[in-house]
This record gives sequence, C-alpha cells and structure tokens, in this order.
Amino acid sequence: MANIIQMGLRGMQFLWTLLIMALVGNMIHDATAGNPSIVNYCMFVAVFSMFCLIFLIAVAVNEDLSPIPLLPLGLDVLNVIFFLVGGIALAADLRVHSCGNLGYLKSNGVVNGSNNPGRRCHEAQAVCAFLWFGFATYAASMVMTGLGARGGGANLRGGIRRGGPAMSQV
Repeated sequence: MANIIQMGLRGMQFLWTLLIMALVGNMIHDATAGNPSIVNYCMFVAVFSMFCLIFLIAVAVNEDLSPIPLLPLGLDVLNVIFFLVGGIALAADLRVHSCGNLGYLKSNGVVNGSNNPGRRCHEAQAVCAFLWFGFATYAASMVMTGLGARGGGANLRGGIRRGGPAMSQV
C-alpha cells in the first residue's frame, strides 16, 4: 500500500516539475532583457527535481535499487527545501497583484522583461502555485520515505557503537 501511495506522490511530483519547467522555460525564452535570479532559481529547482525523480521513481518501484538506504530520504529533504525556498522567494518577488494592472506589470521586475508582460505574469503566478504543490507532495513523500526507512532497518540514530553486547547482556 505504501508503494502505491509513494508512486502516486512521485507521479504528482513529476507533473508539477514538468509544468514548472515548461512555464519557466517559456519565461526564459520570451525574455527581452535577461531574467531575474528568481526565474533562474526556479529553473534550477525544476531541473534538480527532474534528475532526482529519475532515481526516486525507480526506487519507488524497486527499493533494492538504492545503493544507500537513506539516499531517497536525503533527496526528498533537499527537494522540500528547494521547493519551499523557491515558493517563498517567488511569492515575495511577485508581490501578487492582478495581471491586468498595468502599473504592477511595469513596476515588477519578474514580469517586466517580456514583450507580453501579462502572459509572463500569469506564467510566474502559475509557477509559484506549482512550486507550492511540489513542496506539499515532496513533504508528504519525505514523511513516507522517512517512515519506510525507519521501519526498514536503516539506522537513523547514528552513534559510534557498532556491535558488541548491549548493557543488558553484560
């Protein structure tokens, strides 16, 4: 049952990542005077997520493909952080207003870099929403992966003791 839920989450992560990549790629393509760093960061988040998903989807199908048991958890944690930071930073830079407000379109650095700032505004707002959806699915997947690693025998506690009798056996 957990693998079915994990595969569903990975499928949604792939969808959000693909949509973010497509929209940000279009924003970059339509730029007339360069892009703000947040647009480039959003593309980094999408590319990093897509590379991670190649491995994470394979591990969701067959857990034995992971050379390190905690690697899927680490990748989920990184994606949670990257999506969270991207969602916060893009929302802060957009200062979301109506895309029909010409004063907003001319004053906002994220949307004012194209011959069609209204369309770029809608694309940036959609990217912001998809970053938050991706954050939610990666957070849920991180919890599922963490619970699976904990139940699967991975040592999440660390420590230096690597064997020998326990105190109750001395």
